[in-house]
Amino acid sequence: MLTGIRMKIALISIDSRQNERTYHETQPRFGTGVDSMIEAVSSMPELELHVLSCTQKPMQSPAKLAENVWYHCLHVPKLGWMRTLYRGCIRAVRTKMREIQPDIVHGVGTEREGAITAVFSGFPNVVAIAGNMAELARLDRARIGSFAWLAARLENFILPRTDGVICNSLYTQRLVRPRAKRSWLVYPGLRGLFFQPPTGVGPRDCALIIAGVISPRKRQLELLNVAETLHRRGLKCEFRFVGLAPGQAYAREFLQRIKPMETAGWARYLGFPTHEGMVQAFDRVSGMIHFPTEEAFGSVVAEGFARGLKFFGARSGGVAEIAANMPGAELFETEDWTGLTGAISRWIQAGHPASPAAATVANERYHPKVYVRQQLDIYREVLSQKPGVSL
Repeated sequence: MLTGIRMKIALISIDSRQNERTYHETQPRFGTGVDSMIEAVSSMPELELHVLSCTQKPMQSPAKLAENVWYHCLHVPKLGWMRTLYRGCIRAVRTKMREIQPDIVHGVGTEREGAITAVFSGFPNVVAIAGNMAELARLDRARIGSFAWLAARLENFILPRTDGVICNSLYTQRLVRPRAKRSWLVYPGLRGLFFQPPTGVGPRDCALIIAGVISPRKRQLELLNVAETLHRRGLKCEFRFVGLAPGQAYAREFLQRIKPMETAGWARYLGFPTHEGMVQAFDRVSGMIHFPTEEAFGSVVAEGFARGLKFFGARSGGVAEIAANMPGAELFETEDWTGLTGAISRWIQAGHPASPAAATVANERYHPKVYVRQQLDIYREVLSQKPGVSL
């Protein structure tokens, strides 16, 4: 257990290679918050971090991600996943935990195996909410027996059984509080490269970036309507879309519809760039739009602020919290397309100014070290209430 100031943390997270079935890749990939935590912990030698991910096929992976950060890729056959309520994942994680002997276990996300394996790990644990599965199932009217329906019920089962829930927004915390023993608000950290000064970047283009998976919830098709309206008014501003385009009908329609707009030069799809590519894409534009129907947090919004962008967004979920007191942020009701279009028009006519002051605020809120210090305070609070733990 805890000795001196050293703490041993086990972090259970999805490896994007499993989600995307890119089993041939040799380097694990995680979400923004996990990358931020790994980055900060690697400069804190008093900590020991073990990152665990389950995978349906064996993958070549490094044993260590930093001097004090280990990675454990656990092979779990397909039968051990959702169809058996993650029993195989739970067994694999419990076995590895007995070997690691962590002081605390941190499960990331109720979408898949992260949270439930933390709860059944056999050690003090907390769960971080990345997406509100019960609320999404309600809003989308998930079909009984569907993956979303089952994930919502697992979330309701998990939350009362963990030692506490880390919420990425006040919006999430309001949804979680009735189902959890305790909860904390911690805004996710960003990757450190988003706080690095721009290099070799000239004047920003009169362009707006729209980042996110091409999907009905992110509403890229509706934003193409906004771009078309501005074009018809004779206002020159390019809408640049980035994000995965899965094979569903909505994404196919988006890719088909944007083709003539790309030829005309007032809308463009940039695919799914690397993190470094995202920073470069942010630094070439003056502003950003994020207009989802629902959003637990929206790390991409915080990333845009970190690069000093003007922001136009929907007043939905955690987006409003990120934009609170942020220079250059304008919010609209989720169906106020007229208000959004008018605001962008005025911004273009004013010379499309960016918002460099937003970067200073983002650094104070979302820097990796700020994020990890808050996480450590939560771990200590949980462990202080466990018998036999000496801090």
